[in-house]
Amino acid sequence: MGFFDKIKEGLQKTKENITQKVELVINSFTKIDEEFFEELEEILISCDIGATTSEDLCNKLREEVKKHGFTDPKDIKRALKSIIAEMLGGDNELKLETKPSVILVLGVNGVGKTTTIGKLANKFTQAGKKVLLAAADTFRAAAAEQLTIWAERANSPIVKQPEGSDPAAVVFDAISSAKAKGMDIVICDTAGRLHNKKNLMGELEKINRIIDRELTNASKEILLVLDASTGQNGLNQAEEFQKILDLTGIVLTKLDGTAHGGIVLSIKNKLGIPVKYIGVGEGIDDLQKFNAEEFAEALFDSDDETEE
Repeated sequence: MGFFDKIKEGLQKTKENITQKVELVINSFTKIDEEFFEELEEILISCDIGATTSEDLCNKLREEVKKHGFTDPKDIKRALKSIIAEMLGGDNELKLETKPSVILVLGVNGVGKTTTIGKLANKFTQAGKKVLLAAADTFRAAAAEQLTIWAERANSPIVKQPEGSDPAAVVFDAISSAKAKGMDIVICDTAGRLHNKKNLMGELEKINRIIDRELTNASKEILLVLDASTGQNGLNQAEEFQKILDLTGIVLTKLDGTAHGGIVLSIKNKLGIPVKYIGVGEGIDDLQKFNAEEFAEALFDSDDETEE
């Protein structure tokens, strides 16, 4: 299965949720008027795109309609696809230019954080990179054991300490080991207990200080893993983590099992954080680099649609 097919299949439920509702609005209007836009905005809000982003989308759409003189509501779908691709575009690439570079991975428990780290490690090792994992989630029982399984699958060494150890000490040891062994990338797992924000905030800030001190001027990505099925709750999580550290990207998991993929638009539009990877399946290769145009294409692609 090709890359686009995987994205298309993974987005099927989200596509059904958004596209079918949008098409229902389009087909029930014979002209593009204010009533049409109001109805469309309500539909977009109901698709987990959020009130602010839905309003922004409709405003951009109004501009396109005015600019191109659209009179047929069917032109709307093509314009929407283009606006969504532009809204989600930008810098979706990981910046890993130094040796070693660091990826700090954040996220609440249950979002697929450990799995994401394992899949990232596998991608990098397959590309010939030397990857070291740091098991800095020392709070959750069995977190290090889970990460160890993924480290073995990805053929990557792992640095860990007993449960309850200082997470920053694990990261310090991992960086020291990475320097000594000439590793290319260090991927750090972290605890994700948002209900105890004060402790988590202190922990993450300390880890960040250690990285900046031990690897001054190194490339550093701070990725937040979100479960797409949580919908607007994912935006709330992103806002909370953004208060702690300056996030460089989002990894959106479990897209294949949810109709709530519209959340990706809210996060990018409201917080300005680019989506860098999306999870569209359980397999080790089902973590895909995010491509805004292909995402929009998969969302609005119709098998029976012919290009004019």
